[in-house]
Amino acid sequence: MNNPYKSLENFKDVIKRVISESLSEFDLYQKQCFPVRPPEFFCLELNGEAGELANKEKKIWKGIDINHDELADEAADVFIALMNYSNSRNIDLGKAVANKLKVIEDRRLTL
Repeated sequence: MNNPYKSLENFKDVIKRVISESLSEFDLYQKQCFPVRPPEFFCLELNGEAGELANKEKKIWKGIDINHDELADEAADVFIALMNYSNSRNIDLGKAVANKLKVIEDRRLTL
């Protein structure tokens, strides 16, 4: 039988590496191509983009047909805004996600 915790540990290692490298490269791109903005701007942008994604989901919930590409586009906007926010606050998002996954797993095991 596979050990789900070992699988989680492997995933956490990948997450830390991939997200951290992606944030670093994205930060270079962002600084070269766009004006510097404060963290508060990116936090508001993140909430706005998440709201747009939520509105698409609300339409689906109401029975309105939404093209899958529209959902993907909005999800990408949320991800980009999250990367900008994380970089602006010097948050190592890869490490933070890995740490949070451990907290979630510890909670799951105590249930």
